[in-house]
Amino acid sequence: MKKIGIGLIGLGTVGQGVANIISNPNDRHPLVGELELVSVAVRDLQKERDISFPDSILTTNPIEIVNNPNIQIVVEVMGGIEPAKSLIIQAIRSGKSVVTANKAVIARHGEEIANEAKSAGVYVLIEAAVGGGIPIIEPLKQSLGGNQITKVSGIINGTTNYILSRMDKEGVNYADVLKDAQQLGYAESDPAADVEGSDAADKIAILSGLAFGGTINRAEIPTTGINLLEAIDVNYARKLGYAIKLLAISEKEKAQSSGEESQPLSIWVEPTLVPADNPLAGVNGVNNAILVEGNPIGQVMFFGPGAGSGPTASAVVADILNIAGIQAMSEENPFNLDPLLSAKSWRSCHVANEKEITKKNYIRLIAEDTPGVIGQIGNIFGQKKISIESIVQFDASHNQAEIVVITHKIKQGQLSEALLEIKGLPQVKRIAATMGCL
Repeated sequence: MKKIGIGLIGLGTVGQGVANIISNPNDRHPLVGELELVSVAVRDLQKERDISFPDSILTTNPIEIVNNPNIQIVVEVMGGIEPAKSLIIQAIRSGKSVVTANKAVIARHGEEIANEAKSAGVYVLIEAAVGGGIPIIEPLKQSLGGNQITKVSGIINGTTNYILSRMDKEGVNYADVLKDAQQLGYAESDPAADVEGSDAADKIAILSGLAFGGTINRAEIPTTGINLLEAIDVNYARKLGYAIKLLAISEKEKAQSSGEESQPLSIWVEPTLVPADNPLAGVNGVNNAILVEGNPIGQVMFFGPGAGSGPTASAVVADILNIAGIQAMSEENPFNLDPLLSAKSWRSCHVANEKEITKKNYIRLIAEDTPGVIGQIGNIFGQKKISIESIVQFDASHNQAEIVVITHKIKQGQLSEALLEIKGLPQVKRIAATMGCL
């Protein structure tokens, strides 16, 4: 078999992991030995690295990789939206398949990239874009393809899960754990994409498109991170039998009208109370877990390390081998597209209006510690047809009380109306926190 030329754009943590696997094929799948690292694009030729290359294969110009006729598969692990998106499209137009770990590009421009790949007769595979080393993209495309998927939910950001796990187990506050996470390399120096929920929103947009068969407008996903979460809410959740996790959830909803052609999806990212007996409650540290629910399979969970050089590089190389395997089977037309592997939308989908999303809720109120205040709050919820699962008063002091309410499933528009009236009660000082609840 002729060697398959690989061009690597980016040599950071993941890029070095990919290069290490390709350079050390012993005891791996035989196809790994058929891969040849032809060229590697880096920012700085002089930078010291844990892996060494001949000077001849390093370049600071990624266009050389895109245009190199000896390269059949381009691996993009540089991150960011530009120039990554433009390089991916140029590689496709040059007749090269692409493997990428870039969730930001795929979440925002996946449809455009998929259409380019279809026109060129090449693949763009994205296993490493979601869940690190957890195989979830290909199962949604293939293994679970015979199911009617109803819901995808999970913990898909390792940085926030590490922070929340320590806040829960050790009772430490958010700012202190974030500093530790940065020192350990779990969080970036600018952690905004992780802690504000953007990273998880990118990933659930990708998973939603695969699970439900249609393109998702990433900008429409309601997103709340953990950056404003207080330790007191983590403590109250624990007392009530819950753990708090940053969850990304995508669920198929009933159409609002019989004539609605586009499938509505309730998609959101938010710190969420998870019951202690739910499998997601026990996912700690930097691990990720994704639950897929469907008919007839029921519920399956994918669990494992969600980031890092080894896990993410493993997913990248798995995609390379998928493409290499098809090339090996068809020398005349090496990229005769397998419809189960290639990206394909088969339905029109849209993100449901945030007011129409139905879920349970956790609300923490600061109110005067006076008789009747809980009754007034409960009365307003009742007027808005909101059923309350529990209402508890915590830690009354200085004539103030912490009141925690957990609702049954309601539309978020109902909740907004109720909270607006509750804010107007003279005994209520403020609404301190609202979160989802499973």
